[in-house]
Amino acid sequence: MAVTMTPAAVERVKSFLANRGKGLGLRLGLKTSGCSGMAYVLEFVDELNADDEIYEVEGVNIIIDAKSFIYLQGIELDFVKEGLNEGFQFNNPNAKGECGCGESFTV
Repeated sequence: MAVTMTPAAVERVKSFLANRGKGLGLRLGLKTSGCSGMAYVLEFVDELNADDEIYEVEGVNIIIDAKSFIYLQGIELDFVKEGLNEGFQFNNPNAKGECGCGESFTV
C-alpha cells in the first residue's frame, strides 16, 4: 500500500474530521522549506484537484497530489503523545536525512 497509518493516527484524524463536520479527508503533501529542502503539509480537503489520488486507510481518506506522491510513497503517518507534547510523525522510507531541528527532510 502506498500510505499507511497507525491506529493512533487513524483515530486522531477521524476525530479532527468529525469535529470539523465536513471534508473529504486529509491532504498529505510537501512544500519547500527548512534547511534540508522539504517539509510535510497536512490540511483538510473539501474539494479534490485534478492530480489528486485518494488512499483509504481504515475509513480515512488520505489525499496526495501526483508531485508529492513520488516522495511520499510508502509513508506511515503516526500520532504520538510524549508528555505535554503531541503531534503527527512521518515515517518516510524515502527520506535520506533531516535537518537538526527536525522541520525538514531531504530525499
